[in-house]
Amino acid sequence: MGLVTAALITEDQKILIAQRGRSKRFGRQWEFPGGKVKQDETPEACLRREIQEELNLKIRVEELFCTVHHQYPDFFIELMAFWCTIIGGSLELEEHEQVRWVTVPEMKNYDFVEADLNVIAALSSNLHQTND
Repeated sequence: MGLVTAALITEDQKILIAQRGRSKRFGRQWEFPGGKVKQDETPEACLRREIQEELNLKIRVEELFCTVHHQYPDFFIELMAFWCTIIGGSLELEEHEQVRWVTVPEMKNYDFVEADLNVIAALSSNLHQTND
């Protein structure tokens, strides 16, 4: 499958998560919104496009948080997760069942797609480092 992006959209110490549409692969599981990087597209441009298409939000892509390599049974992805800030638009669900604003500790209560679990682990360890 290749290079995929994820947006860590933050507001008030919470991160936006989205539930995949039931007809999609991994339907009804939760994810950080984002998508596949097209040929000749930067990961940052991909995120801006995907978030606009899927959630009707304009975002500013900040720094890269982490990169995850994940092997699913039938494909491999390199997932780049970026911190993002909403700069415009109004939230509309085009492809997802629902969205929620959650804290990192609350994420354990959601059934996430496998690759995003690695991002959550990195967020959790980052949280512990800043709280110590």
